[in-house]
Formats: sequence, C-alpha cells, structure tokens
Amino acid sequence: MATALVTGATSGIGAAFARALARRGWDLVLVARDEQRLENEAAAYRAQGRQVQVLRADLADRADVDRVAARLEDAAAPIDLLVNNAGFPVRAKLLSADQAAHDRAFEVMVRAVQVLSGAAGRAMTGRGRGRIVNVGSTAGRITMGAYSAIKAWVTVYTEGLANELDGTGVSAMALEPGWVRTEFHERAGISGSSMPAALWLDADELVDAALKDLSRGRVVSTPSVRYKALMLVARHAPRGGIRRISKALSDRRGSTVST
Repeated sequence: MATALVTGATSGIGAAFARALARRGWDLVLVARDEQRLENEAAAYRAQGRQVQVLRADLADRADVDRVAARLEDAAAPIDLLVNNAGFPVRAKLLSADQAAHDRAFEVMVRAVQVLSGAAGRAMTGRGRGRIVNVGSTAGRITMGAYSAIKAWVTVYTEGLANELDGTGVSAMALEPGWVRTEFHERAGISGSSMPAALWLDADELVDAALKDLSRGRVVSTPSVRYKALMLVARHAPRGGIRRISKALSDRRGSTVST
C-alpha cells in the first residue's frame, strides 16, 4: 500500500491533501504541531480503513525537522509521496528591526522544505520511485514582501530539484495555489469580502487538480483556468506593473500578508 507524508496536515491545503489521498486508498503519515488535532484527523482516516501514523513536529525546530527527515528515510516503512505544505502568513515588514517572524518563516517554509525534500529524494531515488510536492503560491509571482520571496524560492527550488531527479523515477512538483478558503487566510486577516469572489478556490477541488497534474508529470501546477490566465499575465507583464499592483494589494490590506 502506498504511503504519503503530509506536513501541515491538520488544516487547509494539507488537510485537503490528506482527505484526497485517503479517499484514493493511501496510508498516511500526518505531521503538524497540534497533537490533539493530529489524533482527531488520524481517527477519521483510520475509520476509513487507512493506516495512519502521527508525528507531532514544529518545523521551526531543527530537531523536529530532523525527526521527520529520519521518517522519510526509513527504508523499513517507505514514503511514496511527500507533501511539503506547512506554512503561515508573514505579517512582518521587510524593514522590521525584529527579525523573529522572518527567521521562523525561513525555517518552516525554506529550510524545512529543502531538508525534507532532500531526505525524501535520497530515499526515493534509492528505490527508483516516488513523488514530492512542495506547496508554493501564486504570491511567488508577485512582490508582496517576505512571503512572496519565500514562495518564489519554493517554485525555483522545486524546478531545480526536478532537474536533479530527472531520469531517476522520482518527480518533484511545485503547487502554486491562489486564494483558497482555509484557516490560513483567516489567520492572515484576509476575509472573503476583502478579495473578489471569483479569485477564491475550494481546497478539495484545488488538491484534486494538483493530483491530476502530478500524475501527468507537471513540474509546476497552477490549478484553475483563472489562475493560469493570471499567472500567464504575471510572467509576461512588465515588472514595474507587477510591483505597482502588488503594492496596491498590500496597501489595501494594510500589511504585507500573504496569498
């Protein structure tokens, strides 16, 4: 039976991945900080007949990251799919003297992604099969502060990883969602009324589209026709225009929060 390890698995896109994979018959390793929520999620999937392991981990803690990496490299219980989803909004200004928020964002959404992808990639190439999904964002195509910079890194890193994995039987894909109705945006202070209704996506539909792209061998997945069109414009528009639009969006929210 195939097994997937999902970080940030108790809410939002991570929980949607877990639900979708459980429906498709996958066993799960769920990673998140809240042990009670992990156990609640695990109980629901076990009731469906899935084998579920729970790993409580704070990916800002390098010792916890190392524990998750060790699980990914456990040859006795192989992981067939890694979903690096853990993340959070970054409200801190780039000019902030207090770098604590930026440091935590780097640890969780950059360093942990690289460490866990590396661990999974080494284990998977040894077996000649496996898949890695790193959750980026369409925010990485615009310029809304630290979060945009981090998510741009996720996409470029994943594309480079896909190059290294070419011919090994292992694939890597960057998922670039737009605004998705999840707790993530509630924590970011982005309400449904603050953005046009047409831009909001359903998490389960997003994940179904992402899994289809993964099966097709896509390296970058941008679910929904509307976001594909918007990102096409973002890739070809003058950067000065992208910066002006990004500033307007940031000013509208009053901070450099994420999408």
